[in-house]
Amino acid sequence: MPVTSKSKHRSGCPVSIALETFGDRWSLLIIRDLMVRGFRTFKEFQGSGEGIATNILADRLRRLQAAEIITAEQEETDGRRVNYRLTEKGIDLAPVLLDLLIWASRHEETGAPCVLITKMAKTREEVLAEVRRRWQERDSTPLLPRFDDGVVSCNSKRSKP
Repeated sequence: MPVTSKSKHRSGCPVSIALETFGDRWSLLIIRDLMVRGFRTFKEFQGSGEGIATNILADRLRRLQAAEIITAEQEETDGRRVNYRLTEKGIDLAPVLLDLLIWASRHEETGAPCVLITKMAKTREEVLAEVRRRWQERDSTPLLPRFDDGVVSCNSKRSKP
């Protein structure tokens, strides 16, 4: 789709537009938490262990809503609570996040277990199908565990023979 207004985006480059839309670290971590950790609430995002300030979290949630990547829904049992959910546009980021996860685990020391990353890379399409299934069924069961420090990653010197 061509860019209709130069004032809306810095350039017509698709990579630049994507980065303007969701490319800051906090937005990507919120999308990750929705997609793979099953988080739904402000409190869950705040407790993710990333150390995001409440004002930054609130701002990123608003931006992601404005970009139609997430939606806010009232909790059915308590109308005062809000649950966040990825939209179709948001769930379409699953391949991007999976590729970022695999790339970082191959090239940087991370807390992701090498065995898990290798399996995910080999079964990429199945992983993406499972992410989409969980989204469609509103299944908030975590897809991946939280990665603890101290786990041997694919790029760790300890993991190479």
